Amino acid sequence: MNKKLLVVICLLSLWSCTSESGLEGLWIVQKVRMGEQEVTPNARWTRFHGDFSQQSGNGWFQHSYGSWTFEEESRELSIVNVNGLTDSNGPFQVQLEGDRMTWTREEEGQQIVVSLERATELPATYGDQVMGLWKLENAVGTHAPFDSSQQQTNSLFLRWDKRFDIRSAGGRVRGVYNVHGHKPEIEFIPYGDKWERSFWKIDFSQDRLSLELLNGEEVVKREFVRVYEFPN
Repeated sequence: MNKKLLVVICLLSLWSCTSESGLEGLWIVQKVRMGEQEVTPNARWTRFHGDFSQQSGNGWFQHSYGSWTFEEESRELSIVNVNGLTDSNGPFQVQLEGDRMTWTREEEGQQIVVSLERATELPATYGDQVMGLWKLENAVGTHAPFDSSQQQTNSLFLRWDKRFDIRSAGGRVRGVYNVHGHKPEIEFIPYGDKWERSFWKIDFSQDRLSLELLNGEEVVKREFVRVYEFPN
């Protein structure tokens, strides 16, 4: 047999093996149930490549990578993250119906059910949505690191590197922030000992951001609008 023809046949065979599973592409996790409890992470995704490599992340951030194998006969999926911990729970049992997929297996004595849907773009987490510069429009209540009035607090800058910068007539407060992986909540951790950390509920709608204090006895709210230059 001609060597070039043999190479083509081998390549076609390899392509058919990697394509028959139907798993290749980007999948977004829609729901995760552990027993009777829902534990769905925010904007979790996995991308399966035809060369049996895979990438995983939340929102616009990729945090895992490795390989995957799929046993067609048993419908078992195994995922290995080379930068993660060893998965001792065994493979997932897979049900694939068009653009929807379900994984099931047992973890810690409880059944895990993961519902996924095929996608073409990465989803955005709460943290991705609120990134950027915000100008204060309305304030209710008093709580640091925000000043108590609209006139004093001018802007909140949430940077991509998880640092924040609050600018007001009284000065600047800087620190780091964390966005919850499952709920629309943000934590501000100011630098130094002057300010305490605080937790706020996120309400985001297009170019408007509302924060409501969670770890306080009084009602404290801050409402912002997205801007592209620091207010004077």
